[in-house]
Amino acid sequence: MNGRRRRPGDTRPEAGTPGTTRPAGSAPDPTRPGAAEPGRAPATRRYPRPTKEQLAAAADLLLPDLIAPGLDVLFVGINPGLWSAATGWHFARPGNRFWPALHRGGFTPRQLHPSEQDELPGLGLGITNMVARASARADELTAEELVEGARELTTKVARYRPRWVAVVGVTAYRIGFARPKASFGPQPEPLAAARLWVLPNPSGLNAHFTPETLGAAFGELRAAVTG
Repeated sequence: MNGRRRRPGDTRPEAGTPGTTRPAGSAPDPTRPGAAEPGRAPATRRYPRPTKEQLAAAADLLLPDLIAPGLDVLFVGINPGLWSAATGWHFARPGNRFWPALHRGGFTPRQLHPSEQDELPGLGLGITNMVARASARADELTAEELVEGARELTTKVARYRPRWVAVVGVTAYRIGFARPKASFGPQPEPLAAARLWVLPNPSGLNAHFTPETLGAAFGELRAAVTG
């Protein structure tokens, strides 16, 4: 990972503190979805799309983790897409179904926009990736990168000690952890001290799962976490 570029201007704290820097008692930030009217669902809002040049420049950027000690669930993506690296938001590409599945599964009280990702640690949730570098497609990663990413993830989990780790993508899990017969759901072996679960990849390219079946898969994990 040495020598790879972080997103320009990234100052997000790694652990424990919400992502907002607005002082307590100050006026809501009108650019933040729903901030002007606390307690209400966010208004529909258009977000600027990264340009082709911005997406091309995002290749190999590192997207910071959204992590804190003692989370209930640490979700593990395969690696950031170019859209996520360009915006700084996990699972940011339109058509990715992570955020709808998170809500359908009962993890969030409403569907969050990727720009609201800093609300997750307050709900006991975090996001990291098996491989840190961004690419246009997950299949651009090598098996060696996934194996090394699995080792780094194990170290990270031992450090932050989440209760559960949910890897979002069974193929990446099979390769990275040398579990060629692994299937979805709970895994027999822990990861460090955390219980381990494998979820379907929420990418819009994964046609084997609908929004409804993805939500149900996330709901099974939610039931295990709360049960």
